[in-house]
Formats: sequence, structure tokens, C-alpha cells
Amino acid sequence: MPLTLKQLRTFVAITQHGTLTAAADALFISKAALSMSLAELEKQLGQPLFDRVNHRLRLNQAGHALLPYADELIHRSAEIADLFTQEDSAFDTLRLGASDTIGNYLLPPLLQRFRQTTAHQQQSLLIANSRCVCDKLSAFELDIGFIESIPNNDTLDFLPFGSDTMVIVAATHHPLSAKPALTWADLNHQSWLIREPGSGSRDYFFNHVATQFTAWQTSLALNSSASIITSVSAGLGLACLSLHAAKQAIKANDVVALPIPLKEARPLWLAVRKDKYRSKMMLQFIDFARASTPSHL
Repeated sequence: MPLTLKQLRTFVAITQHGTLTAAADALFISKAALSMSLAELEKQLGQPLFDRVNHRLRLNQAGHALLPYADELIHRSAEIADLFTQEDSAFDTLRLGASDTIGNYLLPPLLQRFRQTTAHQQQSLLIANSRCVCDKLSAFELDIGFIESIPNNDTLDFLPFGSDTMVIVAATHHPLSAKPALTWADLNHQSWLIREPGSGSRDYFFNHVATQFTAWQTSLALNSSASIITSVSAGLGLACLSLHAAKQAIKANDVVALPIPLKEARPLWLAVRKDKYRSKMMLQFIDFARASTPSHL
């Protein structure tokens, strides 16, 4: 008996949701029906596709080998259906992921222009740090990612997506805020608010800012630019952030951009899994995003 698209959709849903119950809910079928479909697929292939660990299913080597082919066949079947109908296929939804700065400040206007240009309205957007976005791309849970630093991940392709100006900010009542000019020595022995591990802003701070000091300390590690700006305004420390994230707070005089220019712009990246099937709509969005973004944002 040949493999069926139903079996492949079952397989892909389990890889994305991790449990039979969650996958069955996502596909609107019973857990028993989903379990039977998976069992039939594994029987036809002659080997299991998952390891069973603590009531969760984790892809084994065979499952990892099958996943890109299953993903491609599902998307190609949707494209075939679209040849004969004017209705949008559910699989035309572009699953986007973006790190904090890109997702909150750069992607919304880009998505609006894309929708106006193409009339394609089906996109989802997950905002998380760069490492999390890349992990979900690797697991086929996202189609396209936008990130602020490149992790050690050899399953993904990284395409340039402009660059970002970074600034160092302080509370308006901080002693450094009143100085017309500063050197790196002036920033020694300061407390810093930094992002959590996996964040592009954190990587930039450690690679281009912390290296300038002989001594510094962490005040807090937080998981969003907004929470860092609030903490800077409260006087909890200095921070290095994207100008996109800080400019409204600077304009409102909640924080002050210190007069110490950062020479290194932060490169931004568009990430796609290397063996991910790239549908016509996916390629169109990638081309649109890269063409719409100036070399310096």
C-alpha cells in the first residue's frame, strides 16, 4: 500500500506538537485515529520514526530523514490543489518567526506592504529570541525566520537582511547623562541590563561593548527590550539596545542615548532551513522582504 498524504500530515503534526494528544487536536481528529495512522506509516516503512521518551515522541534518525520529504510533499499537494481552485489553501500560510527588534518594529510594516502588493493575508508571526527562532526553523515549525545573530546551526541558510544601529542608553538622572562627551573608560564599573541567552542584543553587547571594559557587572538579565527600557528608566543600570527599540523612550525623555557611538552596525539575517521545500509563496515573500529592506535600517 502506498504512503498517503494523510499519514504524512499525521507524521508532520506529531513532530510539531510532540504528543499524540496535541497533534490530534491540531488535526481535529481523535487520538486513536492519529495513533493508527502513525502505526500504519511506520509499518509500511518498516521502522519506527520516533523514540518514546516520558510520554513524548522524539524524532529518531529515520524520522529526521523523512521530515523534509514529508514537508515538501504536503506543500506540493497544496500547490496542485490551488491550480484548480480560487480558494487559498490552508498550507499557503507563511509561518514566520522573528527576534524581538525585527518582530516588533520592522516586520509589521513590511507585512502590511506585502499584503497590499500580493493580497496574500495568511501569515503567522512568532516573536522570540534568535536562538529560539532558529530552533523552530530546524524543527520545521516555522518557514522563515528573521534574526539578529547567527547561532551555531548547520541546518539553516542565512541571507543578509539589512543592518541595525545600536545605542547605549541610561536613565535621564544617571550621572553620565549630563556629560556632553564620553569615552569607554567612563563606562567602566557600571551595572548593565542585558538580554537573556539566545538574544542577538546580548550577543552584540558581549562581542562589541563588554570587550571595551576592564570591569562591569550585570544588574538584570531580561527577555525583552521593553522591560530593559523600563528598568533603565528606573535607574537599574545602562543598556545597549537597537535604536528601533529605544527611540520612542528617547523621544519621550524616559531614557537618554549616551554620546558614545558604536562603530559596528548589527547585521540582520533572514534564515531558512536548507532542505525546506520553498513554495512559490515562500520564495515570493523572501524576495519581497529582501528587496524591501534597505541596506541600513
